[in-house]
Amino acid sequence: MAIGSFLNVVAHRVPAGESVVHPPSACPRCGHEIRNRHNVPVLGWLVLRGRCFDCGEPISARYPLVELGTGVAFALVALRLGADEQGLRLLPAYLAFAGIGIALALIDLDHKRLPDKIVLPSYPVLAGLLLLGWDGDALLRALIGGAILFVFFFAVWFAAPGGMGFGDVKLSGIVGAMTAYLTWGTFLVGAFMGFLLGAVAGVLLMAGGKAGRKTAVPFGPFMILGAWTAILGAGELGDYYLELIGF
Repeated sequence: MAIGSFLNVVAHRVPAGESVVHPPSACPRCGHEIRNRHNVPVLGWLVLRGRCFDCGEPISARYPLVELGTGVAFALVALRLGADEQGLRLLPAYLAFAGIGIALALIDLDHKRLPDKIVLPSYPVLAGLLLLGWDGDALLRALIGGAILFVFFFAVWFAAPGGMGFGDVKLSGIVGAMTAYLTWGTFLVGAFMGFLLGAVAGVLLMAGGKAGRKTAVPFGPFMILGAWTAILGAGELGDYYLELIGF
Protein backbone atom coordinates (compact mmCIF):
# COMPACT_ATOMS: atom_id res chain seq x y z
CA MET A 1 0.00 0.00 0.00
CA ALA A 2 2.98 2.30 0.59
CA ILE A 3 4.04 1.69 -3.01
CA GLY A 4 0.48 2.52 -4.05
CA SER A 5 0.80 5.86 -2.28
CA PHE A 6 3.94 6.56 -4.31
CA LEU A 7 2.19 5.49 -7.53
CA ASN A 8 -0.46 8.15 -6.87
CA VAL A 9 2.37 10.71 -6.85
CA VAL A 10 3.86 9.26 -10.04
CA ALA A 11 0.51 9.34 -11.84
CA HIS A 12 0.00 12.99 -10.88
CA ARG A 13 3.49 14.40 -11.40
CA VAL A 14 5.06 12.54 -14.34
CA PRO A 15 2.54 13.81 -16.95
CA ALA A 16 3.14 17.34 -15.62
CA GLY A 17 6.92 16.94 -15.95
CA GLU A 18 7.44 17.33 -12.20
CA SER A 19 9.83 15.49 -9.87
CA VAL A 20 8.34 12.53 -8.05
CA VAL A 21 10.55 13.05 -4.99
CA HIS A 22 10.48 16.81 -4.43
CA PRO A 23 8.71 18.82 -3.11
CA PRO A 24 6.75 16.85 -0.49
CA SER A 25 3.05 16.26 -1.16
CA ALA A 26 0.82 19.21 -0.31
CA CYS A 27 -2.80 20.27 -0.58
CA PRO A 28 -3.37 21.81 -4.04
CA ARG A 29 -5.76 24.38 -2.54
CA CYS A 30 -4.05 25.73 0.58
CA GLY A 31 -0.47 24.56 -0.10
CA HIS A 32 0.08 23.03 3.35
CA GLU A 33 2.34 19.98 3.31
CA ILE A 34 0.65 16.72 4.26
CA ARG A 35 1.74 15.71 7.73
CA ASN A 36 3.53 12.37 8.14
CA ARG A 37 0.75 10.97 10.32
CA HIS A 38 -1.74 11.70 7.54
CA ASN A 39 0.44 10.03 4.91
CA VAL A 40 -0.21 6.52 6.24
CA PRO A 41 -1.78 4.61 3.32
CA VAL A 42 -5.58 4.29 3.51
CA LEU A 43 -5.70 5.02 7.25
CA GLY A 44 -4.57 8.61 6.74
CA TRP A 45 -7.48 9.26 4.38
CA LEU A 46 -9.93 7.63 6.78
CA VAL A 47 -8.67 9.65 9.76
CA LEU A 48 -9.04 12.85 7.73
CA ARG A 49 -12.49 11.71 6.55
CA GLY A 50 -11.43 12.45 3.01
CA ARG A 51 -10.64 16.13 3.57
CA CYS A 52 -7.54 18.31 3.96
CA PHE A 53 -6.65 18.78 7.63
CA ASP A 54 -5.96 22.50 7.13
CA CYS A 55 -8.60 23.80 4.72
CA GLY A 56 -11.16 21.02 4.41
CA GLU A 57 -10.66 20.54 0.65
CA PRO A 58 -12.07 17.12 -0.38
CA ILE A 59 -9.45 14.44 -1.10
CA SER A 60 -10.45 12.05 -3.87
CA ALA A 61 -11.30 8.50 -2.82
CA ARG A 62 -9.08 7.40 -5.69
CA TYR A 63 -6.00 7.83 -3.49
CA PRO A 64 -6.88 5.19 -0.86
CA LEU A 65 -8.38 2.94 -3.54
CA VAL A 66 -5.10 2.93 -5.47
CA GLU A 67 -3.19 2.26 -2.25
CA LEU A 68 -5.46 -0.61 -1.27
CA GLY A 69 -5.58 -1.95 -4.83
CA THR A 70 -1.80 -1.99 -5.06
CA GLY A 71 -1.56 -3.91 -1.79
CA VAL A 72 -4.06 -6.48 -3.05
CA ALA A 73 -2.27 -6.73 -6.41
CA PHE A 74 1.09 -7.35 -4.73
CA ALA A 75 -0.44 -10.03 -2.50
CA LEU A 76 -1.96 -11.79 -5.54
CA VAL A 77 1.41 -11.70 -7.34
CA ALA A 78 3.09 -13.33 -4.33
CA LEU A 79 0.40 -16.01 -4.14
CA ARG A 80 0.65 -16.69 -7.89
CA LEU A 81 4.43 -17.12 -7.92
CA GLY A 82 4.58 -19.15 -4.72
CA ALA A 83 7.21 -19.33 -2.00
CA ASP A 84 9.64 -21.72 -3.67
CA GLU A 85 13.08 -20.56 -4.75
CA GLN A 86 12.12 -19.83 -8.35
CA GLY A 87 9.01 -17.91 -7.32
CA LEU A 88 10.97 -15.74 -4.91
CA ARG A 89 13.54 -14.98 -7.61
CA LEU A 90 10.78 -13.84 -9.99
CA LEU A 91 8.87 -11.87 -7.37
CA PRO A 92 10.80 -8.57 -7.80
CA ALA A 93 10.21 -8.57 -11.57
CA TYR A 94 6.47 -9.18 -11.38
CA LEU A 95 5.96 -6.80 -8.45
CA ALA A 96 7.74 -4.15 -10.52
CA PHE A 97 5.57 -5.00 -13.52
CA ALA A 98 2.47 -4.63 -11.33
CA GLY A 99 3.57 -1.23 -10.05
CA ILE A 100 4.51 0.00 -13.51
CA GLY A 101 1.19 -1.24 -14.88
CA ILE A 102 -0.85 0.56 -12.21
CA ALA A 103 0.98 3.85 -12.77
CA LEU A 104 0.61 3.64 -16.55
CA ALA A 105 -3.07 2.68 -16.35
CA LEU A 106 -3.83 5.68 -14.13
CA ILE A 107 -1.95 8.07 -16.43
CA ASP A 108 -3.55 6.67 -19.58
CA LEU A 109 -7.03 7.00 -18.07
CA ASP A 110 -6.32 10.61 -17.06
CA HIS A 111 -4.31 11.85 -20.04
CA LYS A 112 -4.71 9.24 -22.79
CA ARG A 113 -0.97 8.73 -23.12
CA LEU A 114 1.75 6.40 -21.86
CA PRO A 115 4.84 8.47 -20.95
CA ASP A 116 8.20 7.38 -22.34
CA LYS A 117 9.71 8.32 -18.97
CA ILE A 118 8.03 5.22 -17.52
CA VAL A 119 7.65 2.86 -20.49
CA LEU A 120 11.17 2.98 -21.94
CA PRO A 121 13.17 2.51 -18.69
CA SER A 122 10.86 -0.41 -17.86
CA TYR A 123 12.51 -2.51 -20.57
CA PRO A 124 16.00 -2.68 -19.01
CA VAL A 125 14.65 -2.68 -15.44
CA LEU A 126 12.32 -5.63 -15.98
CA ALA A 127 14.90 -7.46 -18.10
CA GLY A 128 17.45 -7.13 -15.32
CA LEU A 129 14.97 -8.36 -12.70
CA LEU A 130 13.98 -11.36 -14.85
CA LEU A 131 17.66 -12.34 -14.97
CA LEU A 132 17.43 -12.95 -11.20
CA GLY A 133 15.25 -15.96 -11.93
CA TRP A 134 17.72 -17.24 -14.50
CA ASP A 135 15.97 -19.60 -16.89
CA GLY A 136 17.43 -19.63 -20.39
CA ASP A 137 14.35 -21.09 -22.08
CA ALA A 138 11.99 -18.65 -20.35
CA LEU A 139 14.20 -15.67 -21.17
CA LEU A 140 14.32 -16.66 -24.85
CA ARG A 141 10.55 -17.10 -24.83
CA ALA A 142 10.16 -13.64 -23.27
CA LEU A 143 12.39 -12.09 -25.93
CA ILE A 144 10.45 -13.74 -28.75
CA GLY A 145 7.06 -12.98 -27.18
CA GLY A 146 7.93 -9.32 -26.67
CA ALA A 147 9.14 -9.02 -30.26
CA ILE A 148 6.04 -10.75 -31.68
CA LEU A 149 3.58 -8.53 -29.83
CA PHE A 150 5.56 -5.38 -30.61
CA VAL A 151 5.61 -6.19 -34.33
CA PHE A 152 1.88 -7.01 -34.28
CA PHE A 153 0.95 -3.77 -32.52
CA PHE A 154 3.26 -1.80 -34.81
CA ALA A 155 1.55 -3.33 -37.83
CA VAL A 156 -1.90 -2.39 -36.46
CA TRP A 157 -0.70 1.15 -35.70
CA PHE A 158 0.84 1.51 -39.16
CA ALA A 159 -2.16 0.06 -41.02
CA ALA A 160 -4.76 2.14 -39.18
CA PRO A 161 -3.28 5.52 -38.19
CA GLY A 162 -5.20 7.06 -35.32
CA GLY A 163 -6.72 3.77 -34.26
CA MET A 164 -4.00 3.13 -31.70
CA GLY A 165 -1.43 5.33 -30.00
CA PHE A 166 2.27 4.62 -30.42
CA GLY A 167 2.54 4.46 -26.64
CA ASP A 168 0.49 1.25 -26.83
CA VAL A 169 2.98 -0.10 -29.36
CA LYS A 170 5.90 0.61 -27.01
CA LEU A 171 4.06 -0.96 -24.07
CA SER A 172 3.23 -4.09 -26.07
CA GLY A 173 6.83 -5.33 -25.99
CA ILE A 174 6.77 -5.31 -22.19
CA VAL A 175 3.39 -7.04 -22.01
CA GLY A 176 4.49 -9.67 -24.51
CA ALA A 177 7.76 -10.39 -22.69
CA MET A 178 6.32 -10.57 -19.17
CA THR A 179 3.51 -12.92 -20.19
CA ALA A 180 5.60 -15.11 -22.51
CA TYR A 181 8.26 -15.57 -19.81
CA LEU A 182 5.79 -17.75 -17.91
CA THR A 183 4.28 -19.80 -20.76
CA TRP A 184 3.14 -19.42 -24.36
CA GLY A 185 -0.42 -19.95 -23.15
CA THR A 186 -0.09 -16.98 -20.81
CA PHE A 187 1.22 -14.89 -23.71
CA LEU A 188 -1.68 -15.94 -25.95
CA VAL A 189 -4.38 -15.22 -23.37
CA GLY A 190 -2.74 -11.96 -22.26
CA ALA A 191 -2.69 -10.59 -25.81
CA PHE A 192 -6.24 -11.76 -26.57
CA MET A 193 -7.73 -10.49 -23.30
CA GLY A 194 -6.40 -6.98 -23.85
CA PHE A 195 -8.37 -6.66 -27.09
CA LEU A 196 -11.42 -8.44 -25.67
CA LEU A 197 -11.63 -6.23 -22.58
CA GLY A 198 -11.08 -3.11 -24.68
CA ALA A 199 -13.85 -4.13 -27.06
CA VAL A 200 -16.30 -4.92 -24.25
CA ALA A 201 -15.57 -1.59 -22.54
CA GLY A 202 -16.05 0.27 -25.83
CA VAL A 203 -19.44 -1.38 -26.44
CA LEU A 204 -20.58 -0.62 -22.88
CA LEU A 205 -19.51 3.02 -23.17
CA MET A 206 -21.39 3.41 -26.46
CA ALA A 207 -24.45 1.64 -25.06
CA GLY A 208 -24.42 4.02 -22.10
CA GLY A 209 -24.05 7.07 -24.33
CA LYS A 210 -20.60 7.84 -22.90
CA ALA A 211 -18.74 7.37 -26.18
CA GLY A 212 -19.26 7.24 -29.92
CA ARG A 213 -17.69 5.17 -32.69
CA LYS A 214 -14.85 7.67 -33.07
CA THR A 215 -14.29 8.40 -29.37
CA ALA A 216 -10.69 7.78 -28.30
CA VAL A 217 -10.60 5.20 -25.51
CA PRO A 218 -7.26 4.60 -23.73
CA PHE A 219 -6.11 1.06 -24.55
CA GLY A 220 -3.18 0.80 -22.14
CA PRO A 221 -5.28 -0.15 -19.08
CA PHE A 222 -6.88 -3.01 -21.02
CA MET A 223 -3.51 -4.28 -22.22
CA ILE A 224 -2.28 -4.30 -18.63
CA LEU A 225 -5.45 -5.84 -17.22
CA GLY A 226 -5.42 -8.49 -19.94
CA ALA A 227 -1.82 -9.37 -19.13
CA TRP A 228 -2.57 -9.74 -15.43
CA THR A 229 -5.69 -11.77 -16.10
CA ALA A 230 -3.45 -14.23 -17.90
CA ILE A 231 -0.60 -14.11 -15.37
CA LEU A 232 -2.85 -14.68 -12.38
CA GLY A 233 -4.44 -17.84 -13.75
CA ALA A 234 -6.28 -17.47 -17.05
CA GLY A 235 -3.07 -18.31 -18.92
CA GLU A 236 -3.69 -21.96 -18.03
CA LEU A 237 -6.58 -21.92 -20.53
CA GLY A 238 -4.13 -20.86 -23.20
CA ASP A 239 -1.76 -23.66 -22.22
CA TYR A 240 -4.61 -26.16 -22.45
CA TYR A 241 -5.61 -24.88 -25.88
CA LEU A 242 -2.05 -25.08 -27.18
CA GLU A 243 -1.83 -28.67 -25.92
CA LEU A 244 -5.02 -29.54 -27.81
CA ILE A 245 -3.58 -28.30 -31.09
CA GLY A 246 -0.26 -30.00 -30.39
CA PHE A 247 1.85 -26.87 -29.96
